[in-house]
Amino acid sequence: MAFLTCNDLTLRYDSTTVLTHLSFSVQQGDYLCIVGENGSGKSTLIKCLLGLKQADSGTLTLGDGLKRSEIGYLPQQSQIQRDFPASVQEVVLSGCLNSRRLHPFYTKKDRALASEQMKCLRITDLADRCYRELSGGQQQRVLLARALCASKKLLLLDEPVTGLDPVVTTELYGILEHIHLDHGITIIMVTHDVECAVRHAKSILHIGKKESFFGSCEAYINSEVGSRFLRASGESIGCRDCRSHPAETEVSSHE
Repeated sequence: MAFLTCNDLTLRYDSTTVLTHLSFSVQQGDYLCIVGENGSGKSTLIKCLLGLKQADSGTLTLGDGLKRSEIGYLPQQSQIQRDFPASVQEVVLSGCLNSRRLHPFYTKKDRALASEQMKCLRITDLADRCYRELSGGQQQRVLLARALCASKKLLLLDEPVTGLDPVVTTELYGILEHIHLDHGITIIMVTHDVECAVRHAKSILHIGKKESFFGSCEAYINSEVGSRFLRASGESIGCRDCRSHPAETEVSSHE
């Protein structure tokens, strides 16, 4: 059974319908990138996957033993978050609150997990630094470590490289690939970086105002909607540049 299955999903934001009749599934061990035009409902979909928004119609089902408490989340960062007056260690530790429920105090196990994730993200030397004094790239590493403290199986990321320079962006994609391959974390990431999406992901979900696509990177590159979107984004990517994945594809049209 799939980790997560959306069937004929329709979502509204206020009184506006932003997604209609969307169907896709995510298997354990998948790396799914969600791409599409601005205003197509990508962030609204993430809120639905997190249980922060109910579907207006259709179904969203968690399976294969996945619980919401096992899902980590790295949101788009606001200016208020960038100025948060806490130490790096405190920010990372707060990710453990996802599984603390009514217990207000961090345990020895929580602190060991936070230490492990800071080591994984190579930010141990920043533990006592104030979060708001860090660079954008350092802050994203801290937030990713925090999300990993909350995530046991699935990690959701909403535009994690926005505002980062190319070098830091490349480093962050490398870290995500390490987390995915070496730690077995399933990843769902919203991104505008289509080139990196098809290079790093296993599958693509394209959300458009008139049509959508779900399938492998290779199938997306060769599809009409994928090739058109890549051209519009100024990208030129051949199948030889992406990983070799089965070309099975499922297309759902917005009606």
